[in-house]
Amino acid sequence: MLIERIYDEDLAQAAWLIGCQATGEALLIDPERDICRYLEIAEKAGLTITAVTETHIHADFLSGCIEFATSTGAKCFLSGHGGDDWSYSWPKNSGVSVAYVKDGDTFSVGNITVKVVHTPGHTPEHICFLIHDANTEDPIGYVTGDFVFVGDLGRPDLLETSAGMKGVMVASAQQLHNTCLRFMDMEDYVQIWPAHGAGSSCGKDLGAVSQSTVGYEKRTSLPLQYVGDEQAFVDFILEGQPEPPLYFARMKQMNRDGIPVLGGLPVPRKIESATELFKQSETKTVIDTRPWDQVRDGYLPNTIWSKANSDFHRFAGSYVRGDEKIILIVSQGELDRAIRNAIRIGIDNIVAWAEPELVLQVEGLETMKEISALQLEQMDNVHVLDVRRLVEFEQGTIGDAINIAHTRLLERLSELDKDKEWVIHCQGGSRSAAACMVLKQEGFSVTNLAGGYKGWKEHANCSLA
Repeated sequence: MLIERIYDEDLAQAAWLIGCQATGEALLIDPERDICRYLEIAEKAGLTITAVTETHIHADFLSGCIEFATSTGAKCFLSGHGGDDWSYSWPKNSGVSVAYVKDGDTFSVGNITVKVVHTPGHTPEHICFLIHDANTEDPIGYVTGDFVFVGDLGRPDLLETSAGMKGVMVASAQQLHNTCLRFMDMEDYVQIWPAHGAGSSCGKDLGAVSQSTVGYEKRTSLPLQYVGDEQAFVDFILEGQPEPPLYFARMKQMNRDGIPVLGGLPVPRKIESATELFKQSETKTVIDTRPWDQVRDGYLPNTIWSKANSDFHRFAGSYVRGDEKIILIVSQGELDRAIRNAIRIGIDNIVAWAEPELVLQVEGLETMKEISALQLEQMDNVHVLDVRRLVEFEQGTIGDAINIAHTRLLERLSELDKDKEWVIHCQGGSRSAAACMVLKQEGFSVTNLAGGYKGWKEHANCSLA
């Protein structure tokens, strides 16, 4: 048996390749949409991916199951749970081979047996997979998806906070508690292979270690220490969850109902002329991935700021709609990374890109105002917007600041007065910088606080000394 974790550092997401070396067949669990990298890894290992599956209808990225089934003919194994709201509809009339599996079902890939375990709580349809080698009664590992992470559990609030299903998070948390009771009866030696690591928005305190064991999680995972006291568990698991990016709702809907098949990565054309770059930027959305100080001092019309790294999903995913035509400002070396991060969250319409140096040749660039903590202190009648998470805001604020997490900003614009001058801050200055860019596009007068709350706090402490 071959077991390989294929990890996306930017999304903190893991797909698991389970291969039978005797027959050359392999199962891929929880793939992302750019499937070429999985195919290359399997080929190097002498394997053919004949089956694909996923643990649930994901919220943080677009699934690669449709792409695999359409492009390679691999068979899809999908959860048969979920009820009316969260059952897959995309396979209807798709022409792909799909098997719906439920709790206790088994299927084989080569000499490997996979047993399905229904694990609702994070989502109603969530399933996990116990992996058995040939002729063994005991499983070697448990692919847990967004149920059990290292040191944490998958959050049960997303159907309400992300997908808009009001009044369901407590019931989901109670359901997760029941699922955990079942988990606590598992043998300690079974390895845990989760779908996310530190940095994911699918939990609040995920560990950076790639895998664990059932026994270790029983002993050390903080939420599991509350199992047996349902109310205490519910209170703990719902407290302090980060506000999800706006794109999560769109991912849930598309992963359930259908995703356009790419057939390969987009190949945007390169813009070589500063004149054309400016003209194109007037009618399209520009995602500028340069360092903030460069963007602040000169950027194109209709620009949002989002680095090509792990910030992309939280920034571009919160501020770009899926149907917008996109121009990327990105270096040649970061182009592939930016494109992959975009299509993984459904930003497909990337029509062009340009090297960062070309922006500097454009005349009449816009600039973003930015002030220091000292300058803020000297201002009168200041209106402050804090775009940190609520849990951060509750630990300390600047005056009478309003709090709206940067990931939910666009849905709460009506709470802000366009006639006021706003100073925007986060903890260190980057989230607020991205927020300033989108707020300015929406017609607000904004200034970024350099150094954020941390810098303001340090200045305040120095002033008192």
